[in-house]
Parts: sequence; C-alpha cells; structure tokens
Amino acid sequence: MPNISYFTPEGLKKLQDELHHLKTVERPSISKQIAEARDKGDLSENAEYDAAKDAQGLLELKISKLEEMLSNARILDESKIDTSRITVLTTVKLHNLNNNQQVSYTLVAEKEADIKSGKISVTSPIGKGLLGKTVGETAEIDVPSGKLQFKVLEISR
Repeated sequence: MPNISYFTPEGLKKLQDELHHLKTVERPSISKQIAEARDKGDLSENAEYDAAKDAQGLLELKISKLEEMLSNARILDESKIDTSRITVLTTVKLHNLNNNQQVSYTLVAEKEADIKSGKISVTSPIGKGLLGKTVGETAEIDVPSGKLQFKVLEISR
C-alpha cells in the first residue's frame, strides 16, 4: 500500500525543484568526482574514489525516496477543507494552558513543516494531538518535555 502524502501546490513544487536539482546538478557533479578519482590510478587504495562512490549511493537513495514521495503525492484542495475540526492545512489559534500564551499553527505535511513560520507537521506530537479537535476542546499532548494542554480557540483555512 503506497504511503500517500498531501501537499500544498507550493510544497509540491518545492519537492519537484529539489528532485530536479539533485538530478541535474548533484548527480553530474558526483559522476565527475568519480571520474577524476578513477583517473588517479589504483582504485583499491583510492580514498577519494571510495568517498565519491559512497556519496553517489546516498544521492541515488535520496533521489529514489523523493521520486517515491512524488509518485504518491496528492495536492490538497484548500477550498474543500472542513474548518469544523482541525485537519491538515487548517490554521489553529490555541491557548497554551501551561504558560497562558496564545499561539497559532498551520498543520501541514511533514515535508512542509517549518516551525519558524508557524507550520507544524501533522505527524509531530503536537500535530497528532490536535487532529480532529474542535473549537472549545482542550488537547492534552505528551511531548518530550512533559504534557502540554492547548485549548482550541479558532480554526480557519
């Protein structure tokens, strides 16, 4: 069963650009390093050649994983997002009952998460704990530093 990932159009474009860069810039660069190392002679004691081959293996693995992710990617239609419950691509305003502060997060796919811009992954502990909650509900979430409590104040797109 494929592992479906949901993305915004911008998030999907970013992944496609990353894959393009890996294939058109990184792959030729490593091939060139391998060729240069091979030209230096005996491959059995050539650390540069071994390092370049290792880097090539890691790059090919990364390309393969990105290709698989893109083949199972789906774009979310933001106009069809139900804001009665917290789901992926909803923005939530929360009251942190632990420190009496208000915070806002947008729940996104794991690959699009960026805490500095308020985007948290739906697979993170906080994201998982918030999914499905409605306005007025309190979510108790276990995090590495203890237990957090968030009261849901608002859900929007």
